[in-house]
Amino acid sequence: MARHGTTRAGRWPVQLRFKTNPTSEQYINQKAWRNASLAGCPLHPNGGCSLARHGTYERIKPPGTRISRWYCPQAHCTFSLLPDCLAARLSGSLHELEAVVVAVEQAKSLEAAADRLRLDIELPGAILWTRRRVKYVHVCLRIQLGLVPELFTG
Repeated sequence: MARHGTTRAGRWPVQLRFKTNPTSEQYINQKAWRNASLAGCPLHPNGGCSLARHGTYERIKPPGTRISRWYCPQAHCTFSLLPDCLAARLSGSLHELEAVVVAVEQAKSLEAAADRLRLDIELPGAILWTRRRVKYVHVCLRIQLGLVPELFTG
């Protein structure tokens, strides 16, 4: 159940990839969300629904980032197009996420890296914040290793 009392979307693809080349700064400066388009409804591939653009929503980080959305009234579901430069389920860009993992790899410990990375919060919160990002990257790399092992050879 979702917070609002209805069932969650479950396995429905509610956040989709928006194939973009720019960095997060270029995405914001070019207002690239205006060019985002969804060819058809992911839930109705043969058409027949009234899929329509549903505006945008703002992400906290990086500031000024907007994500375009579509709505399928038949399925009562919205779809967001997340650009390649942004991390899914985390605030910030993929570049920022990578910087956290590099900082942890170069530090004496995760705790030491967290203490340097997040000066704005207490150490226990900084550790959780850092650990979540490192775990996220490790999970993604394990999935890639299973799907495309040739990327990791040589």
